Amino acid sequence: MSLTEEFQASVDRMNASSATPGSQDMLKLYGLFKQSKFGDTSDKRPGMTKIRERAKFDAWAGNSGTSKDDAMRKYMDLVDTLAK
Repeated sequence: MSLTEEFQASVDRMNASSATPGSQDMLKLYGLFKQSKFGDTSDKRPGMTKIRERAKFDAWAGNSGTSKDDAMRKYMDLVDTLAK
């Protein structure tokens, strides 16, 4: 199984899970997912009144410089940790 296939299996596993991770873990998953799919963000940081969008942006931007493959591996590791 390729890294991309393993990653997609982890995404599917997370989406099918009945467990709900905390908000910090959800933001980590979001940031790693976006980094895995799109690489570094080139968007502008949302304004202070857009709290949710700003938190999501910060989670993604926090992974800047991480390769897509490394982000996939980190995502899979986090899913494994959350599944325990």
